[in-house]
Amino acid sequence: MAVPARGLGPGAGEPAGPLAETIAGLDEALAAVDAFDGALAAGLLRPRPAEAAGLTELAQAVAGTPLAARAGEAAEKAAAGAAGEDHFVALAAARTALLGSVHDALTTRIEEVTGRARSEETAPATGGQQAPNLLAAARSWLSDLARAGWQGIDHDLVSASAPVVSAMLPDPELRRLATLLDGFAAELAASCPGVSLDRIPARRWADLWSRALLLTLPGAAGVPATGTATGRLLPLGIDLHEHATAVQAQVHAVFEPADGSAPRLVRAGVSVPKPDTVVEAGLWQLLRPHMSLLAAAGEGRSMDLADMPITAEGDLIWSEAYARPGEPADAFATARVALPAAAGVATAPLDRHPARIAVPVFLEGYATRKDDDGALTWTTAGSDLAVDADRIPTAGPLTPEAVAASSACIGLLRWDAGTFTVQPLAVETTVRKKAIAVHAGAWAGGTADKAGAKAEKAATDAAAVLRERAGRLLRK
Repeated sequence: MAVPARGLGPGAGEPAGPLAETIAGLDEALAAVDAFDGALAAGLLRPRPAEAAGLTELAQAVAGTPLAARAGEAAEKAAAGAAGEDHFVALAAARTALLGSVHDALTTRIEEVTGRARSEETAPATGGQQAPNLLAAARSWLSDLARAGWQGIDHDLVSASAPVVSAMLPDPELRRLATLLDGFAAELAASCPGVSLDRIPARRWADLWSRALLLTLPGAAGVPATGTATGRLLPLGIDLHEHATAVQAQVHAVFEPADGSAPRLVRAGVSVPKPDTVVEAGLWQLLRPHMSLLAAAGEGRSMDLADMPITAEGDLIWSEAYARPGEPADAFATARVALPAAAGVATAPLDRHPARIAVPVFLEGYATRKDDDGALTWTTAGSDLAVDADRIPTAGPLTPEAVAASSACIGLLRWDAGTFTVQPLAVETTVRKKAIAVHAGAWAGGTADKAGAKAEKAATDAAAVLRERAGRLLRK
C-alpha cells in the first residue's frame, strides 16, 4: 500500500511513530525462540542444563495454547535426551506458532500504518500426501539432525538426506519438501564439520529444520486450493532471490478484477535451478522463458488475465495460456493511483513468519542520510526507516547510489533484526537534471544497456558450454 509520510513517524516533538513503537510480548516470544535455537545448535542427544532450560522456555511460551500439553511433554523428553520424532515435531510446531504470533503482530502494525485492509479468507490445502515412507524417512533424518545439533553435523549425517531427496523429486506433491531438504542439506554440507564453525546461523537453520519437519506431516504440503482471476494485472516491481543452486523471481502487482470488484495485491513467481556460473543479468535468461510477466514488468506493460489460477493468499499460479500482453502501465503511476486502494491478502498458516513479511509500499518526500558505513536511512515526518540496500540485485540497473539520490520509491516493507526496513524495487531519481525511473527488474525482458548486454552475453556463453558438456556426457 502507499504509505504517507505522516504514517511512518511522528511530527516534531512527538514520540516514535507506529513502526518504531514497542509491540507487547514480541521480545519475549523471540527470546523463547532464541533459547530453543541455542539448544538445537548444541544438539538434543545429551542436553546440558543450559539447553534443557531453553527447551523449557519454549514450552512455557506456548502455555495456555492448544500446544501446551504436547510441547511440555516434548520439552521434558528432549531435556532428558529421550525425545522421539513426535516430540521433535511438537517442538517444531511450538516454535513455528511463536514466530507466527510475531508475524501477526508485525502485520497488524503495518496495517495500522498503511491503512490497508486484509482478507481473512484462507483456503485449505487440497490433496493427500503420497509415499508416507518417504515422509517418514525425511522425518527420521531431521530428527537425527536435532540430536546431533549444528555443532555435531558431519558429511555422513548430512549426505544421508540425498537418497530421500532423489526419491521425492519426481513426485510433484513432494517436490516442495524435496527442494527445501536439498537446499538445507547443501548449506549444512558447506559448513561441515559443525564443530569447526566459528559462527552458526542458528535462526536460519532452525527455521529450515522446523519448516521441513512440519512439511513431513500428512497433508501439510498439499496443493493450495485455488480460484480464478480475470482482469488487468499492473506490475509494481520484481523481487529477485538467488541461491547457489536456484533462482526465483517474484513479481508484486496490483490486480484489477474485470467484474469491477476491489483491486487486490497479488504475486506471481517463477523458480528454476541454476549453475553457479550463471550470475547477475544472466539469471534472466534462465527465468524469462517460463514467464512472460517478467518481460512485461521490465518493459512497463500490464497483462490481461483470463481465468488465471490464484490462491487465497494472492499467489498467481502462472500459466501463459491465461495471459496476454496488455497496454503500457507505468509502475509509479500504479503505485500512486492503484496501490492505495488495493486490499492485502491473508497468509497461509505455515507462511506466518516475520522473514516472510514483504508488503508493497510507495514512499516519497523523504530525506536521505548515509552513515559512515554506507548504510542508508530515510527520514519521513521525523521518523527513520532503514533502507535494505543489500537486497538490491546485481541483475539490474538499480544501485545503492541511485537509491541514495532518489525522491520516490516503490519498495517492500520488511522486518529484520528487530526493526522495519524497506527494500527498494524501483526509484525515481534525477540524472543530468532529468527525472528518470530506475527498476531493479528493468533487464528482466532483455536490455540494450551496455553493462546488462555484456552480462547477458557472458551468461549465454556459459550456458552454451554447459549444454555442450551435458551433451557429451549423454552421448557417452
